[in-house]
Amino acid sequence: MAQNESYQTVKYSLGLRPNPMHEDDPKKVYANLQLNGIVSLPQLAKHIKDHGSPYGRDVVLGVLTAIVDHTREFLTQGFKVDLGDLGSFQPSFKQKGAVDFDNFTTANITDYRAVYSMSTAFDNMLSDVQFERVATRKAQQAIIEAETKGETNADWTPKPDEGGEGGGNDEP
Repeated sequence: MAQNESYQTVKYSLGLRPNPMHEDDPKKVYANLQLNGIVSLPQLAKHIKDHGSPYGRDVVLGVLTAIVDHTREFLTQGFKVDLGDLGSFQPSFKQKGAVDFDNFTTANITDYRAVYSMSTAFDNMLSDVQFERVATRKAQQAIIEAETKGETNADWTPKPDEGGEGGGNDEP
């Protein structure tokens, strides 16, 4: 999508959290991104097909699945895979250090995984979105429960101590 062609709305709620680097500092208010859901690979293939692809959903899904399979194959062979504007995947491992060179063995390698690096196509998308403050997931659930009991005029106004814990996502 071209910048500013049309804005997409990103919902967030607010929460009070400590600074993880300075837990004794007073808590501050942070935004919690509220995901609208998860788009699966088959859903992405259908979306591509529905938005002008000359290929059917099955072909698009086949190509995307092949990209996943072959990216994994190259990663397990020690290659970095550059997918252009999608970003790149590079192999990496976790390990335990050894006291000296003679004591390091492959048993010190505890995990082998891919590290994703996004391309500049995903940098600074701020100009493509507008933000809408909504109730926290906890407050939304309280409203649904109140409405289920027949109560009306449920108030979603966030309280100062409401909010997400952890990172920036208040997941659905």
